[in-house]
Amino acid sequence: MVFVWFLLAAVVTVYAAIKLSTYADVISTKTAMGGMLVGTLLLAGATSLPEVTTSLSAVIIDNPDIAIGNMLGSNLFNLFILAGFDLFFRKKRLFLGASNSHLHTASLGLLLTVLTLVALYLKIDTTFLGIGLDAFIIAGAYIIGMTIISKMPEHTGVESTIAPEEDKEVAASFSMSVKHAVIGFIIAALVIMGAGTVLSIMGDEIAVVTGLGSSFVGSFLIAATTSLPEAVAVFVALRLKNVNLALGSILGSNIFNMLIIAGSDVFYRGGSILSAVSDSHIFTAIGVTILSIIVMFSVVKKKASSTFTYILPSLLIVIGYFVVSYLIFTGS
Repeated sequence: MVFVWFLLAAVVTVYAAIKLSTYADVISTKTAMGGMLVGTLLLAGATSLPEVTTSLSAVIIDNPDIAIGNMLGSNLFNLFILAGFDLFFRKKRLFLGASNSHLHTASLGLLLTVLTLVALYLKIDTTFLGIGLDAFIIAGAYIIGMTIISKMPEHTGVESTIAPEEDKEVAASFSMSVKHAVIGFIIAALVIMGAGTVLSIMGDEIAVVTGLGSSFVGSFLIAATTSLPEAVAVFVALRLKNVNLALGSILGSNIFNMLIIAGSDVFYRGGSILSAVSDSHIFTAIGVTILSIIVMFSVVKKKASSTFTYILPSLLIVIGYFVVSYLIFTGS
C-alpha cells in the first residue's frame, strides 16, 4: 500500500502540473508579465510546493536526510529535465532564442548552491535562535539576489509562438480568460501541495521497507517525483514554444528550493540541519554546481553550427545526472 499511495500521489501531481503550466502560459501571454517573470516567480513557486511540503514533513518526522536530499536532488533532476526536453525538441533549437536575463537567475542559483556546498563540507553547527548560521546566510543571499534581479531590465529573447489552430489544447488556452487562469492556477497549486505531503510520508516508509538509505531515497526517488510538476510544466511550455517560461520555471524553482533548505532549518530542532545530514549530499551539490554552469553556457550560446554542437551541453547534463546519481547511491 505504501507504493500504491506513492504512485497515486505522483499521478495527482502530474495532472495538477499539466493544468498549472497551461494556466501559467495564459497569464504570461495575456498580462504584462512575460514568460521569464511568470516562469521564475509564479510557476517556479507553484511547482516547488511539493518540495516545500515534502521537506517540512521530513523534518517533522525527524528525517533531515530526506529533506535536504529532496531539495538538492530536485535541483539536479530539474536540470536533467531541461536537458532531456532540449534533446527531445533538438530540431527546433528552442534554447537559442532564450532571453539572456535567465543568466541572472542562473547565477543566483549557482551562488546559493555553492554556499550550501560549503556548509555541507564544513558542518559548522553554529545556531542563532535555534536556526543554523548557514541558513541565515543562504536566506540573506536569496533575498538580496532576488531584489537585484527584480530591478534589472528584462532582455526578451526570440519568443516564438504557435498558432491557435495548430492544436486544440493551445486554442483552448488562447480563449481562456485571465481570471479563469488565475483561479485555476491557485487551485492546481493547492492540489500539488497536498500531494507533496503524501509523497514525503510514503517516501520515508519506502526508505524503511526497502532498506535503501534516506539520502538516496530523498535525492533520487522523492526528488524525481516531486519534480514531476517542473517536468510537465517545461514540456507544456516548450510545446507552446514559450522557451522563457520553461527556463524561468526550472531556474526559478532551483533558486526557490535553496530557500526551502534554509526554511527547513527553522523547523529542525537538532541544531543546523546542514551539519546533521550525510556527506553524500556533497556529491549532489557538486553535481548541481557543474550542471548549472553548463546551463549558463547554453543560455549564452546563440549560434550552433550543427545539431550535435547544439545538443552537446544537454548531453553532458544528462550524463552528469546519471554519474552523480550513481555516486549518491554508492555513498548513501
